[in-house]
Amino acid sequence: MNETAERVGPAFSVDGMLRARNETRRAIRAIAAFVEPGMEEEYAVEEAKKILLAQGHSLSWHPTRVRFGSNTMKPMKQPSAPGVVLQKTDIFFLDIAPRVDAWEGDGGASFVVGDNQEQAKCAADAETLFHQVRAVWRDEKLTGRELYQYAEQTARGMGWQLNFDLPGHRVSDFPHAAIHTGSLAEFEQSPIPLRWILEIHLRDPQGRFGAFFEDMLLDDRFYA
Repeated sequence: MNETAERVGPAFSVDGMLRARNETRRAIRAIAAFVEPGMEEEYAVEEAKKILLAQGHSLSWHPTRVRFGSNTMKPMKQPSAPGVVLQKTDIFFLDIAPRVDAWEGDGGASFVVGDNQEQAKCAADAETLFHQVRAVWRDEKLTGRELYQYAEQTARGMGWQLNFDLPGHRVSDFPHAAIHTGSLAEFEQSPIPLRWILEIHLRDPQGRFGAFFEDMLLDDRFYA
């Protein structure tokens, strides 16, 4: 058993990790409510940072990301094409990682404006697939590797491609990278709660757009 992969640091706290998660979801809602058609992506990123600051989160442990339109296809580590403007009918997603005191938050979600049904389905399917993967984790105690194998197969059945450049990762009291840097998709045990972020990035096979959803692996009582 790889106990090192799920170690925590000296400041680890269940309440702290849950507070970081709740603050992250609250910030996602606030940022999404601010974004509107006609905005340039770079402007949205800077305003998202201001919203995080206004909530009292002066530090992020990875870059604050807002992706519009065609940039939603790109892996997180690949920079956005500059100057992309959100159209009246479009898709966008958020990926934020505030440090809430000693603890790491991390979350993402996708949103649509206008009435493109394919984009709306992609956004909805990313969140749906997250919960489907979470359900097999809960019920079948699959390993991290098996969870992502299931996610890939299920995404294909939905009509999308799963981006394996976003394979899930640890969270902890900051910094988790001092404890473990491996991905969830490579983890050969069933992950325990409050330790892992499950990432789902779906991409249109025609290369037009993508959708993203991520959250902490937790049981049903933490989801309304």
